[in-house]
Amino acid sequence: MPVATLTFADRLAAEVERKRSQLVVGLDPRADLLPVELRGDVGRFCCGIVDAVAPHAVAVKPQLAFFEALGAAGIAAFEQVCQYARRAGLLVIADGKRGDIGSTARAYAEAYLEGDPPRADALTVNPWLGRDAVEPFLGAVRRGGVGIFVLVRTSNAGGDVQDVVLKDGRPLWHHVAELVDEWGVEMAGEVGLSSVGAVVGATHPRAVADARRLMPRSILLLPGVGAQGGSPADLTRAFQSGPASAVVSASRSVIYAFRDTGVDYRAAAGAEAARLKREIWTASGW
Repeated sequence: MPVATLTFADRLAAEVERKRSQLVVGLDPRADLLPVELRGDVGRFCCGIVDAVAPHAVAVKPQLAFFEALGAAGIAAFEQVCQYARRAGLLVIADGKRGDIGSTARAYAEAYLEGDPPRADALTVNPWLGRDAVEPFLGAVRRGGVGIFVLVRTSNAGGDVQDVVLKDGRPLWHHVAELVDEWGVEMAGEVGLSSVGAVVGATHPRAVADARRLMPRSILLLPGVGAQGGSPADLTRAFQSGPASAVVSASRSVIYAFRDTGVDYRAAAGAEAARLKREIWTASGW
């Protein structure tokens, strides 16, 4: 008798409960910011960060742009880091913000969400080309235990597009949120959360509250804490659907913490991750 594949949402929820953490650490490696002893080796740097944050985070979020900027060596480092993070017990959310016409979107879905195993456990997806561009990613979610996080209200200003007011008085991003909720209905797991999640910037606390109301089943990925100015204390409403209904991403404030403290980069990252883990868990109310 075949064994049912756990949904991404159920896998994430299990890790949240096990570690009592909703922290995701973003990996944004820049060779010029790395410790001098690493000589620009982003793979080695990121693997060191993984070792440091694994006890405190549920996932890492490698930002593809920083790896792609390094060419073939960067792509090799990305794959190395994804494999290393999984061996350390972390989920991998590839931050690529992919979205294109159907055939191209299908190729992106194959590249990151399919295979045995897939390169990543989840991928950030751009919905602005419409349902047909998102469908290949939804198909990957249906077929296996992977997830997507759809851009809904990002952490940058973005008001000239995302906040455009519709005829009924709602901002445009509210319409996108309602679509995400609709797309994710059939992808809910045993914990009641959908593997079709949403990216909502932690720098917009009011938007976070609105997003939770509009997408009660979606896991919210909340970037912008730390270097971008977001605070866990502003995110309490994001967790109203359960302790795993939101995860908070911090990148530069964790991986480059050593630049402010002067201690070993791994020790600094681990200390900052531990602090954020506690602060986020407290703010979540669980």
